Amino acid sequence: MNERISREELVKIYNIELTFFDELEEYGLVTTQTENNIKYLLYEELPQFEKFANWHYDLEVNMPGLEVINNLLHKINALQDENRRLMQRVYISSAEWEETQDL
Repeated sequence: MNERISREELVKIYNIELTFFDELEEYGLVTTQTENNIKYLLYEELPQFEKFANWHYDLEVNMPGLEVINNLLHKINALQDENRRLMQRVYISSAEWEETQDL
């Protein structure tokens, strides 16, 4: 079983509103598990949850703003991954080309 924390515990620990947690779930920004009518967040999602809570409460970013920021960050990460793959391909191609020049 995965390590997890209940919604109620998160609300107490992070001093947030229950509605904030529920809105994160509604917007698809966090994924929860429900057991015996208790919602849980997996520990692996805590860093993302903390980021959203900080942006919302400290920087006053509303829920649509959190969604936009999250989507943009995912796109940036995907572009960075693609750039790394392309750079590897260029590096490998140039190394192969240099090998043929040595012959």
